[in-house]
Amino acid sequence: MKTNSGAKKRFTITGSGKIKRKHAFKSHILTKKATKRKRNLTYFGTVDKADQNNVKELLSMK
Repeated sequence: MKTNSGAKKRFTITGSGKIKRKHAFKSHILTKKATKRKRNLTYFGTVDKADQNNVKELLSMK
C-alpha cells in the first residue's frame, strides 16, 4: 500500500509514536487576527486520538 503524498507532507511521527501536525488558519488574511493568536498558531500540535488511526493508515503505518 502506498503512502498518501498529502499526508506525508503534513504529518511527522515523534519518537514516542505521537503524530505531529501544524495548525490551520496561518496562511492568509492575517491582518484581522491578533498577534497572540498568530503566534500560538506557529507551534506544532498533536493529532487527536480519534483521528490517529486514519492518519496512520494514510501514512501506511498499520
